[in-house]
Amino acid sequence: RTKVQPYYAFEPSATAGARMDSARERLAAWLNIGLDELHLGPSTSQNTYVIAQALRQHLKPGDEVIVTNQDHEANIGAWRRLEFAGIVVREWKIDADSGELDPDDLDTWLCPRTRVVAFTHCSNVIGSVHPVREWCEVVHRAGAIAVVDGVSYAPHGLPDVAALGADVYLFSLYKVYGPHLGAMVVRRELAAALPSQAHFFKSEAIPGRFTPAGPDHAQVAAVNGVVDYFESVAAHHARNDEKSVAAQAQRVRTLFQHAESALLPPLLDFLSAHPRVRLIGSAQPVDRAPTVAFTVEGLSSVEVAQSLARLDIGVGH
Repeated sequence: RTKVQPYYAFEPSATAGARMDSARERLAAWLNIGLDELHLGPSTSQNTYVIAQALRQHLKPGDEVIVTNQDHEANIGAWRRLEFAGIVVREWKIDADSGELDPDDLDTWLCPRTRVVAFTHCSNVIGSVHPVREWCEVVHRAGAIAVVDGVSYAPHGLPDVAALGADVYLFSLYKVYGPHLGAMVVRRELAAALPSQAHFFKSEAIPGRFTPAGPDHAQVAAVNGVVDYFESVAAHHARNDEKSVAAQAQRVRTLFQHAESALLPPLLDFLSAHPRVRLIGSAQPVDRAPTVAFTVEGLSSVEVAQSLARLDIGVGH
């Protein structure tokens, strides 16, 4: 009924535009950011690519970008592509045994030429949750921009992005019970300083300047369903003092964390104690998400996944 170009005066078009506006406004409120700081693009990988290209025009040959080898390719490959323009990409590496990043190593990588540091909020392999606020402060003291991949964190409760202090924060809405879109938060001062990557007639419109092809109208409108879900969870467990969106968001994060904290220890205990299993990452449920990676001696990961699938247990490999 509303599959038309939005924002014209006739009713289906006006309704389509209103639904898109509502989705943006509601999601921005749950993330605790300004509406002009939210950008909805086709995916997190593409959003990262677009912001990297915008920064390419902002950086100079010899400037440095730090990435980590704990990150998903989405937060590494887009920065590697800047090397052709003379940008130096350096790699902050994990400990080979634990899979963890040593925060003390960050200071050794930072230098006067560092312009961008890209790291993940939560590992998509070992589930470790990083102290984003602390790391962003270190990055900012060095005069650099912090780009944080939140794809593996956001499903556990939409974060308070303002409190994290990141200059750019990205996550995938399809990982958060929604459509296949990427949400990208860009601090307004940074967005205003970067060159537009969109159509020339959108170059002054902050929310549109990092979406080169324009918004996917129906997908953006469907983001209302994401907020509907979080609101329904908050309402089901509501307390009288939780009227604001911020209070509801914190309530949902707490509910999710409590549920995950109860479910995770038995699995970690079983895997860490099994003589044929190697648990990759921490066996402690503190400071980690319930993303659990393991190998089994004598079996390929494909075989393990197929056996579990026959028991109606869904795992990736």
